Amino acid sequence: MLQKLTFSTKMAALTLVAGALFTTAPVKAADYPTKQIDLVVPYAAGGGTDLVARAFADAAKKHLPVSIGVINKPGGSGAIGFSEIAAARPNGYKIGLGTVELTTLPSLGMVRFKTSDFTPIARLNADPAAITVRADAPWNTVEEFLQWSKENPGKVRIGNSGTGAIWHLAAAALEDKTGAKFTHVPYDGAAPAVTGLLGGHIEAVSVSPGEVINHVKGGKLKTLAVMSDERIKNMPDVPTLKEKNIDLSIGTWRGLIVPKKTPQNVVDVLAKAAKETAEEPAFQDALNKLNLNYAWQDSAGFQQQIVEQEAYFATLLAQLNLKK
Repeated sequence: MLQKLTFSTKMAALTLVAGALFTTAPVKAADYPTKQIDLVVPYAAGGGTDLVARAFADAAKKHLPVSIGVINKPGGSGAIGFSEIAAARPNGYKIGLGTVELTTLPSLGMVRFKTSDFTPIARLNADPAAITVRADAPWNTVEEFLQWSKENPGKVRIGNSGTGAIWHLAAAALEDKTGAKFTHVPYDGAAPAVTGLLGGHIEAVSVSPGEVINHVKGGKLKTLAVMSDERIKNMPDVPTLKEKNIDLSIGTWRGLIVPKKTPQNVVDVLAKAAKETAEEPAFQDALNKLNLNYAWQDSAGFQQQIVEQEAYFATLLAQLNLKK
């Protein structure tokens, strides 16, 4: 025969049940965040994506009760880092800095995730590709560079941030538009590619202006052209490809993303903090000093750009015979 429960035993049982219910209930906005937020960067330290992440993490200190820790997860043209973000627990404690590769890697057949596996929080930055060579290179104009590449197919080794990453696609699109022929050399990010150029292991890079400008100012490198619609303010003397009758404008963007099942209340907290941080003069000044363009977009606008660029790059990859 079962013994009767004592009053204290009943109360203990009820306490356990109540605790279990509260444990499985959705996190309240007031309860988030209570510990460090990890911001995953899918590329090596020192590149543009890493620099944007660190500038944001520093400026966000005023707008979140916890710190943001930047974690670099390079490899696979961003595939390793993005896959980790997609698979993370959707609780707001592991978020990511998304780049345009979110829209290219699925079409390349390099990943299992889709753009729909992420919820965009806000875009923070956008930068064009650029063609940069060593200061002692024999080419002083982009026309000379392209002509030599046509006459010596494959001899120009051009570094990028990984096969299928945006800087690879920028160089491949330039080949397609001009008939030049490069040998594409993948690195685990823009910073290692620039290091390879400085060391003479490659002849050029197609990374953003902000990732080379300090070496340009230091007299070690020279940028021959930017792949934007207009000249950029930090390199006013560098022409666009369009000025040279090459109809090509291509680049990256960088913004905060979370796994798709992240609760809306957590998304709202992050969106509010992102907006306040992006409006912080310290953040905008940091980007300017790093020669990275401030380009805010809210969640809805960011989502629209992701959808549009996914379609654009699917077409471009098919034209370049890179789509899987």
